[in-house]
Amino acid sequence: MSVQLPAYRAIAQIIAARENCKTSGNLEWFKRHTDRLVSLCLEVLPSGSGIDSGNTIDLDKSTADRIVVHTSFHHMDESGGYDGWTEHTVTVRPSLAFGFELTVSGRDRNEIKEYLSETFHAALSAEVRETYNRETDESEFSVVRS
Repeated sequence: MSVQLPAYRAIAQIIAARENCKTSGNLEWFKRHTDRLVSLCLEVLPSGSGIDSGNTIDLDKSTADRIVVHTSFHHMDESGGYDGWTEHTVTVRPSLAFGFELTVSGRDRNEIKEYLSETFHAALSAEVRETYNRETDESEFSVVRS
């Protein structure tokens, strides 16, 4: 079985399913949805090009209508050497007109917030395919390339 939809919708749906399992006390599926979310985020969220320490979804602040991602950016100086980090929070909310709206908080060193906004918007807009693997009893995610 295979399902395809934009990454932000897939993340929001898994967050909602995970929360429903938490509320009902279904710990087995709570863990499964948590594992699906980790797998999906590793596949779709930006990595590299300064986003060098990964991304973390804030599961306490995220809901079906808000995705909160913590990330860092590794800055370089004019000579190409690394010269520090900035910490950022990317918040995604639904928009009736545009699918979703995205804000980036944190210090805007070297106007990095615009770059992060564009990078995360592209990643979250990408179509992803979830395929259930019966042999491993796990979901596998892949970005659909045009």
